[in-house]
Amino acid sequence: MTTKPMTALAFLSALVASASPVHAQSAADVCPASLRMADTGIEGMGGLAEAFGPFGAKFAEVSGVELEMFGLSNRTAAGTALQFDEVDLVFAGPSEFVLFAERQPDIEILFSIARPQYGSSFYVKADSDVQTLADLRGKTVALKDVGSTSGHIFPSQMLVEAGLDIDRDLEIVMAADAQAAVLVNGDVDAMGGGNREMDNIMQLDPEGEYRVIAESGILPGDPIIMRGTLDAECKSALREVLSENSDELWTALIETPRNEDKFLDNDASLSFETTAADYDIVREAYAAAGIDLEQ
Repeated sequence: MTTKPMTALAFLSALVASASPVHAQSAADVCPASLRMADTGIEGMGGLAEAFGPFGAKFAEVSGVELEMFGLSNRTAAGTALQFDEVDLVFAGPSEFVLFAERQPDIEILFSIARPQYGSSFYVKADSDVQTLADLRGKTVALKDVGSTSGHIFPSQMLVEAGLDIDRDLEIVMAADAQAAVLVNGDVDAMGGGNREMDNIMQLDPEGEYRVIAESGILPGDPIIMRGTLDAECKSALREVLSENSDELWTALIETPRNEDKFLDNDASLSFETTAADYDIVREAYAAAGIDLEQ
């Protein structure tokens, strides 16, 4: 019996069948053994561990890379830490991403927290004579913290687009976490802040009546920023493994009271489709409001 010679096609098929499957490199293979993570809204190690303990544990479980908490004092310190490779990941807000990118255009987004209710609104008491933003001329308005995306930047843009000069036509009070209280107490005529501030207002004044006179569109979500000098293979591997386990990571993220309160809106989720271009709207808001991109 003669054996027929193997054709080229058959030879290639046999070679492919016998070859070991090729797998993408895991995050543990291409990343440092641990990555340092900070949050621009939390000071000190204790607060970080309390807010991100379960998330850090799940991150390490699915990626094989430990997550080391890195305490910072403010967002300026976070930007500096990113710039000098002192941290690898930073939980930040949209405005902070734009500010950091001005100095470090090579930073990238690992994922963002998409919140369908994330936007800016203006509130007045129900019996106020203010019906529109234009009616705030000559009035006093409370905003939140300087640089807050939903509590300062976008409300400022909304006022400007309503035809107001925010330096001359009205008095703005940066009230921080007391913004709802100063409206309830009658210290200001209106308040600009996040879309969920009505909850805070009603907690302070359950019997009161209030109105929303203006509302923005949905704003881009809070990004988790990767330092630009982190190895490209590590960035790619992290995106892949975290996106494959996004539901588990989300559950771990909102397990703590701080993050549940901050992030648990209807349909909120981790988004791995977010790019730097999604934050151009934030740059436009800074420009429209006449606010410099400075840290």
